[in-house]
Amino acid sequence: MCSHYRTPEQALFLERWSVAPPADWAKTDLWPGYSGPFLRRPKAADAGDEAVGHLEAVTGTFGLLPFWAKDSSLAKRTYNARSETAAEKPSFRDAWKRSQHCIIPAAAIYEPDWRSGKAVPTRIERADGVDLGIAGLWEWNSALNTHSMTMLTVNADDHELMRNYHKLGDEKRMVVILPRGLYSDWLDAPAGSSMEFMRQFPADRLVATAEPRQPKSTG
Repeated sequence: MCSHYRTPEQALFLERWSVAPPADWAKTDLWPGYSGPFLRRPKAADAGDEAVGHLEAVTGTFGLLPFWAKDSSLAKRTYNARSETAAEKPSFRDAWKRSQHCIIPAAAIYEPDWRSGKAVPTRIERADGVDLGIAGLWEWNSALNTHSMTMLTVNADDHELMRNYHKLGDEKRMVVILPRGLYSDWLDAPAGSSMEFMRQFPADRLVATAEPRQPKSTG
């Protein structure tokens, strides 16, 4: 499960994702409850308007806030969604049913390595230096006047890299990192096809680096 990640630098966002970054995005080091960018299809694209871009970047809270959420505190528990149960869980089922698919761009994710007996923060990124495109769901909460997002996850007990993280005895999970060739397919997929994208990303295409512990930045 991923509770900490770093977005691409704002100056590189357009170059890497071919879409302008949202104007109201400020932080690049994100934890649950913070706001960062996600990518989705513009709603007007359904109408075939050629003036509408292929993608839009929107700022959203990291942690899904369904329509019934009264405040943003729920985001501390909804930043990851288990793909196996997302269609049933109250926090995620509406976004899943409506195929509100998004891509969450990340330069790197961070996971704790407990093999030494202590949590060692570890940076995980693509070996080729390309940003991670993480499969997610997005929501709009009109009462809170905010978009929000969650990262979808799959089991990683047998993944050669990701099985090394989190505490001994806990189920190993990893976020769904999409191959670049599947970005469009994921954004356009109907709900009935969503599970087809819930796959592990190859371990040999990721690299992990232990990092000194750093204090969590304030909200």
